[in-house]
Order: sequence, then structure tokens, then C-alpha cells
Amino acid sequence: MKNFITQFSRIFVGLLFIISGLIKLNDPVGFGYKLEEYFSEPVLNLPFLTPLALALAVFLVIFEVVLGIMLLLGYKPKFTVWSLLLMIVFFTFLTFYSAYFNKVTDCGCFGDALKLTPWQSFTKDVVLLFFVLILFINQKLIRPFLPKGLTNGLVYLSVVLCGFMAYWVLNHLPLKDFRAYKVGNNIQKGMEFPEGAERAKIEMIFVYEVNGVKKQFGEKDLMNLPANAKFVERIDNVISQGYVPPIHDFTMEKDGSDYKDELLLEPKLLMFVAYDLKKSSDEGMAELEKIAQQAKSKGYKVIMMTAGLEDEIANAKKKYGHTFDYYFCDATTLKTIERANPSLIVLHKGTIAQKLHWKDAGKLILD
Repeated sequence: MKNFITQFSRIFVGLLFIISGLIKLNDPVGFGYKLEEYFSEPVLNLPFLTPLALALAVFLVIFEVVLGIMLLLGYKPKFTVWSLLLMIVFFTFLTFYSAYFNKVTDCGCFGDALKLTPWQSFTKDVVLLFFVLILFINQKLIRPFLPKGLTNGLVYLSVVLCGFMAYWVLNHLPLKDFRAYKVGNNIQKGMEFPEGAERAKIEMIFVYEVNGVKKQFGEKDLMNLPANAKFVERIDNVISQGYVPPIHDFTMEKDGSDYKDELLLEPKLLMFVAYDLKKSSDEGMAELEKIAQQAKSKGYKVIMMTAGLEDEIANAKKKYGHTFDYYFCDATTLKTIERANPSLIVLHKGTIAQKLHWKDAGKLILD
């Protein structure tokens, strides 16, 4: 019985680590964004790790997949089980912290393929911890079932293949798109609110700095702010979640007006996306004007979507000679739309027809 439970735990944990790791390896940039959330001030307050988020994301997801394979193959069981235990203990703490303090609403354990609430994520980690502890106690029952040379070769091969997959998706796009902005989806339909659905109840708290001290104000207090109050941030306290459309917080703002209703009706729209102009690829940005001219010659309206400030937009237009208009959208939304910075998206009346990394601009289809 003890051997049966151990082998079941071995298969269960191994497969779950492989599946979870591969889903995140399909989109390491997205997992990197999630790590940035954890590193931010409201959560772990480790801002010095933020620049390393993508590198850590790639390492963790490759390590996760390889650990699962090592466990199934019985490769170096002591190292494998200790690594599994340390990893699951850390993530159990992290998901509990997020759930208890309601800091991160989705752990990112399964990327965009499966959304889990904070408490669901914590429960999942507790269950995994239980099975990992069984493996830890019964390490001697974890034995390889293949010849040593073949086992070693398969582990090394898994590292190489995972590394190649990471390289590919970082230089192109995720192999499988699980987001609401995937090819074939219509943005207008994604924003629709079903009749009778419960709306979210949110209390907005505005943080202002007054005489060097941060103070919180409600919506009703905004008309009576101190003269020297300086805006810091807005905090949304969710009283009840309600229905949240797959696509929300999507805007196409220019000069203080939102043009999304008009632009999403364009029969031919080429949309460049660069969520952060300061971090965007120089090579990629330099290619956009040539692509824009080709698109315009075929009847396309061409725009840029960015979260950049006015001076950053002016500098980018001047530096790269862009003649197309720039529209504002929240950075988080733009990161959700696309992973490359910049990227190219073709829309026909709001329906996404094609998405490309700037390095794949040669594959752009302009009907």
C-alpha cells in the first residue's frame, strides 16, 4: 500500500508540474508580468527583483517542467524531492499571503489557460504539498525504471527542448494563445455585459500626498482636497466582484476622447502595440513606418496603441519618423493584448485577424 501511494503521488505530482510548467513556458512573458506583481510594494515589496522578473520566470518554468520529468523518471530522487518540497513550500506561502491579504487576484499557476482565485490557488498548493511530503518521506521508493544512460539522456534532452521553446516564444509569440485577445475574437463582443448579470461593486480610494504625508480620500472627498494635495495612486476595493467581461479596461484615447467605438468599426485597421515606449525595441520601432505605408496603400487605417506619456510619444514620433496617430490605453491591458514590444495586430471591424511579433512582420497579411 505504501508503495502504491508513493507511486501515485509520483505520477500525480510529476504530471501536474509538467503541465503547469509547459502552460507557463508557452508564455513566459506573461508569467514574468505576474512575478512583477508579486515583487511590487503592495505584496512582497521587493522592487530590486522587478528587472529580473522575466529571467526568473524563464528559469522557474523550465525548472518546473524538468523537475516533473525527473520525478517521473526517478532521476536523482533526493535532489528532485528536496527541490519539489522547497518550491511548493515557497509557493504555498506566497499563495496564502496573496489570498489572506487579497494582494494578487490570480496566481498565474496555469497562465491564462486556467484562472484560479487566490484561495483556490492556496488550496491547490496545500494538496500538492501533501503529496510532495509523501514523496519526501518515501524517497527510497522512487527508483528509475529505465537504464541510467537513457534516463540521463532524457533529462538533458528535456532541458534543451525547454530552453529552445523558451527562446522561440520570446522571439515570436506564444504557441497557444489563451487570452481574450486571441485571433478570431471580436473585441466589442468581449466587452459586452450580459443582461441581468450582477455588476461589480467597487469602492475607489484616492491616495494623495499632503505636506509629505500620504492620505486616503473617498470619491465624495475629491471636491474638498487640500490645495497642495499631490495625486499618488488610486486603490480599488472590491466589495463584490460581480460579472467581469473577458475584455475590460480597453480604450483608444486621444486628446482626452475615447475613439474605440469608431476605430473598432474600421473594416481595415492595423494596430501597433508598444505598452512601454522607453522599453520598446529600437529595431522594431524603426520598421513600423515602412509597414504603415504599405498598409495605408492597401486601404488600412494605421494607429499605435501605447501607455506612453505625451513627451514620450512626441520623442518616439520624432526619433522613428512615425506619421500615424498614437492612442492611449492602460499598460496592463496592452500587456494582455500582446507580448512583444512593439507588436502588430490586424483587425477587421473589431475582429482580430492576425497578431505578430515585430520580428515576424514579414508574415503580415494585408488583404
